[in-house]
Amino acid sequence: MKIHSFDVYIVDLPTIRPHQLAMHTIVSQTILLGCVTDKDGREGWAEVATIGGASYGESTPEAIKANIDAYITPLVLGQNPIHFNKIMNDVSKLVRGNYFAKALVEGAIVDLAAKSKNIPAFELFGGQIHKSLPIAWTLASGNTETDIEEAKEMLEKKRHNIFKLKIGKGDPYQNVEHVRKIKQALGDQVRLTVDVNQAWDEDTSNYCIASLQDAGVSMVEQPLQAWDFEGMSRLTSKFTVPIMADEAATSIQDVFRIAKYRAGNSIALKPCKHGGLTQTKKVAGIAEAAGLGLYGGTMIESSLGTAMCAQLYATLPEMKFGTEIFGPLLFKDNLTLNDIRFENFEVIVPDGPGFGMEIDKEKVKHYARKFQSETEMTI
Repeated sequence: MKIHSFDVYIVDLPTIRPHQLAMHTIVSQTILLGCVTDKDGREGWAEVATIGGASYGESTPEAIKANIDAYITPLVLGQNPIHFNKIMNDVSKLVRGNYFAKALVEGAIVDLAAKSKNIPAFELFGGQIHKSLPIAWTLASGNTETDIEEAKEMLEKKRHNIFKLKIGKGDPYQNVEHVRKIKQALGDQVRLTVDVNQAWDEDTSNYCIASLQDAGVSMVEQPLQAWDFEGMSRLTSKFTVPIMADEAATSIQDVFRIAKYRAGNSIALKPCKHGGLTQTKKVAGIAEAAGLGLYGGTMIESSLGTAMCAQLYATLPEMKFGTEIFGPLLFKDNLTLNDIRFENFEVIVPDGPGFGMEIDKEKVKHYARKFQSETEMTI
């Protein structure tokens, strides 16, 4: 079994409502799909999502595709996908950075390798511990009463009892008051977290986190810029509410530094920002050894990317803060023929061969970027 081809498709998938972050508001999510094919025509598929082009990270969707096509694909052709760890180790020696691109390539090869053995991909990463995982939902209307009613509806449906509020955009003090009112209305039946997306300075953080802690918020995510390890360390030591590192926690070296200097006491995992599933397991191991809590983060992936995250997160002993891999619930359409299931406040981990999802090739063709030539659309 040898890799014959690797194709990348850039897809723009509309959302059911605007999803507001500090750096960008998502109304259409840009997703990259990778398809690896062996010489017998068997396929493996993977997904990574980006936010606002270059708003979240350093990798734009166009650059991810270009770098895979020009630099990574030639390195994987002719290789045996069963040896995905060796393949990606060899790639890492010749291609620096490009974590999103590496995650897409590795994911597709893992899917093919697992399918060739007729096993779920999580069997290649130590085996499944959890069959389902707690799932958070982001309240994003910006209106306090609307958010409260939406949360109550989710509770009634038993879909979510963990809620995140994105509070990095706008007046920090008004945003904190918005959070306080929601927590007061919902009480102890929910766990409420906030994500600042690097938008505050240390002075603002000192005031706002004190108020959020007093209100009963259970976690504050990335209040400072990703480079400010010292500031994050001071906040972590000052407050009892957990301070989570997300944008700062990219490479295994970043996470080691966070652990060493306590620049956060919890870590948001995202396979795309770490450079793939294998690297994410390493990040989780460093965090576990240092006593840092884990959170199953999302880049707002569709069903395929969500299945990839869910399968890997299911192999980790404890997700202290649950997950937020709610992406499929935010889209108007689906890129797979089967759906991710959400039940009893949790996401059900797919357990079919590979990542357990069957790609809808007609939908891929429908949503793929128009600039792609007919010769590229080999599906």
